[in-house]
Amino acid sequence: MNTPEESQLGKSSAYIDQYDASLLFPIPRAGKRAEIGITDAPPFFGADMWTAFELSWLNLRGKPQVALAHITVPCESPNIIESKSFKLYLNSFNNTRFADARDVRERIRADINAAVGAGVGVKTLGPELFDREPVHEMDGLNLDRLDVECIHFTPAPELLFAEFDEPPVEETLTSNLLKSNCLVTGQPDWGSVQISYAGPQINQEGLLQYLVSFRNHNEFHEQCVERIFMDVWARCKPLKLSVYARYTRRGGLDINPFRTSHPQALPPNIRMARQ
Repeated sequence: MNTPEESQLGKSSAYIDQYDASLLFPIPRAGKRAEIGITDAPPFFGADMWTAFELSWLNLRGKPQVALAHITVPCESPNIIESKSFKLYLNSFNNTRFADARDVRERIRADINAAVGAGVGVKTLGPELFDREPVHEMDGLNLDRLDVECIHFTPAPELLFAEFDEPPVEETLTSNLLKSNCLVTGQPDWGSVQISYAGPQINQEGLLQYLVSFRNHNEFHEQCVERIFMDVWARCKPLKLSVYARYTRRGGLDINPFRTSHPQALPPNIRMARQ
């Protein structure tokens, strides 16, 4: 069983520019899920949506090609991919010849499928489509407008509460103040989060203070989003809940986890200005 400490995070890594699928480093989801009370099937659906901004390879004549890639990993997969290993893996395409973008796409799909243990989606976009990639901020009421005092900088679920004696509501709330740190290196991860729910109205000041409380917390992106989902689910008891975070890129990759209590389409993988 791979652990984060065994990965290439925080270590000097050789630059390998010939295709090598063994560079991918899967990490089981189960350990971190057990920490937040998930020991069986999780109470959510969703996926981790990756964007690769630095994908390149050679065509059969040796001419470099470039593309963007969107990779969708279902949250039902038993493993995640450690992000530095994903970067090293994609770098290994740089001096490898492929017939075309389709061959690259199918190779990535097969390798990620094998690593995470589930079927993934892979979409590549060539340069002729780059200017069609939109930039859009998250829709919803922005919690950052609130003038709150913040004194908790490690996750404090006790800050969450809802108005159980009032009529239920349905709303979408956002914040750009999500920050956590890499589980291994302690380097900062910056993100924005969107919380959509139906049920007892969640106290907005408490929710913002709770999101800020992740500021000094060490955990991978996917794990932070699942922790947020489970804390809101347990303490505020919504009838429906979705949590969506978009993190800024590192090493040419961004990770955007989405978790929802009810089956629905994934949100469009549209980057925000900070990404």
